[in-house]
Amino acid sequence: MRRLLVLFSFCCLTVPLLSQDPDTWISTLPQAKDYVQKRASSYDRSGGNADARSIAPGAMLTLLDEAGPGLISHVWVTIASDDPNHLKALVLRMYWDGEPAPSVETPIGDFFGLGLGDYHLYQSLPLAVGSDKALNSFFPMPFQKHARITVTNEGGRQTDAFYFNIDYRAYNKAVPTDLLYFHAQYRQAAPAHGWTNQWTSNGDPIVNDKKNLNGEGNYVWMEATGRGHFVGVTMSVLQNQDGWWGEGDDMFFVDGETTPSINGTGSEDYFLGAWDFGGHAFSYGLLGAPVVGQEVAGGRSSVYRFHLDSPIPFTKSLRATIEHGHANVRSDNVFSVAYWYQSEPHAAFPALPPLEQRIPRIIQVGGPGNAAK
Repeated sequence: MRRLLVLFSFCCLTVPLLSQDPDTWISTLPQAKDYVQKRASSYDRSGGNADARSIAPGAMLTLLDEAGPGLISHVWVTIASDDPNHLKALVLRMYWDGEPAPSVETPIGDFFGLGLGDYHLYQSLPLAVGSDKALNSFFPMPFQKHARITVTNEGGRQTDAFYFNIDYRAYNKAVPTDLLYFHAQYRQAAPAHGWTNQWTSNGDPIVNDKKNLNGEGNYVWMEATGRGHFVGVTMSVLQNQDGWWGEGDDMFFVDGETTPSINGTGSEDYFLGAWDFGGHAFSYGLLGAPVVGQEVAGGRSSVYRFHLDSPIPFTKSLRATIEHGHANVRSDNVFSVAYWYQSEPHAAFPALPPLEQRIPRIIQVGGPGNAAK
């Protein structure tokens, strides 16, 4: 695996800032560090053992509110809640350098790859869910002047215990201006409306003969303007229809392209599996399908792909998309978070759907395995 190495340059000193390659972590341990390690956490300020915070319905909890320059290297969260929808109800937001709109806005479960609103274990390089219900992010998040992270409870029940540890580095010199800001954007289509429900299988000629050269109707992972690079996506699918959901091609439109300069061959191919994932769950550093459901209405799948080996750069804009079924024939529910780095300011994010719409439920769309409208 290639090493992803981001560098800090302070005067004549070049210091490895962060790598997602464990070999690099080990090889750079002897090097002197030019930062002060700090942590923001929910620990009991009295010295007792009440180390969690509660979050009332409608309330916001601030996890981090610190001046820069600095870099967040790790975020750990675990939650105890009686709300079965708390992974969708708690919304994570991150703000860099005093910006009015967040650069990260997503239900907390989706941010950590849990897009179906329940827990599963997996391990990738930038994100991992450990036993039991331990949510981890290792995405490096630099900031120049200020960083603020909040969680808001948009549900109707109190979150009884929210634990967090956020590890960050405080620097005494400005972060180099060529380091970009971390962004993460939630999107969903519940359902992603297929252009017809009058089909019987993926091999149906009405499906296979349909053409899609310009991405019309594709599910959109993210749209950005400015300079930056795309580093990956987590995605979850709740099937509304029978059959394999993953015939759709990924398409990336860079700097205003009308036809994609990057075009894939199928959803499981983009997520670096093959042949419907063979019906088997798997998770690796850069790719995975930790949840692989049956290919029927009600089937549930979660997948991820990280471009740490070769991020997709853009200088003006990027539109990252994928078909929902070949040529967008399927009408499944799709939930995703895209991750990228870019200069500020960023384009406005789509409005976050209300909680009721974020909860995965089968929708009546017609088609195979689904009652007609």
